Amino acid sequence: MIVRERQDAIVRQLRRNGSATVDTLAQEVGVSRRTVLRDICALRDQGFVIYSEPGPGGGVQLDPTSVQTTARLSVSEVFALLISVAAVRAAGNLPFSQLADAGLAKIEKALPSDKVRDLRRFLDCLHVGQLSPLQDLSDLGPIDANLLTSFETAFLDGVHLRFQYRDAKGRQTEREVEPQAMLILPPLWYVVAWDPMRHDFRHFRMDRISCPEPVAGKGFRRRHVPFDEDVCPYKELVA
Repeated sequence: MIVRERQDAIVRQLRRNGSATVDTLAQEVGVSRRTVLRDICALRDQGFVIYSEPGPGGGVQLDPTSVQTTARLSVSEVFALLISVAAVRAAGNLPFSQLADAGLAKIEKALPSDKVRDLRRFLDCLHVGQLSPLQDLSDLGPIDANLLTSFETAFLDGVHLRFQYRDAKGRQTEREVEPQAMLILPPLWYVVAWDPMRHDFRHFRMDRISCPEPVAGKGFRRRHVPFDEDVCPYKELVA
């Protein structure tokens, strides 16, 4: 359970029962007492009014009228906003680009310093270009909702990404790669990765990827990806 899901579960538990012990909450979300106490501090910072009752039988209680007053955007959520803007801009259909950039800048300023650092590392891997008009889009499908967060974890932690992949002929294979970059050629999105089995870079269409998951403990080094001349980094696109 990721941090945001865990904190949402704590809030739901407190709203449902009125109060609960730290031990009960820890058991409910599957973490230690210390982690729950950190989550409670974080929830208070977000605007939730949570009271503590010390002593035997004590616990924590949520003020039923309190609500979240600060935004809780994850790195992948902000990145999703950025790459969506990048994709629309690359397609030449973003009439209010200055307003979009100003809004995204405000979001970045509201992020904690560690998230800003991760976001900037994330943006370094984002490249945008133009799709060939000869590209066949007849089999374009939806992208797995779990792919972005799985890519985020694998890329930022420097671990392998494993997934099921369906090629252009419909053949399904399991792949385990080193994710190096993300490429947007609207309307196609690609994970660009080093494939250890083939000793070369491969472009994987994101709509053909399913069941993505980071592989803990299997690290890799960042590599320079040789993009074509018409592909540019995101930061250069918005300069």
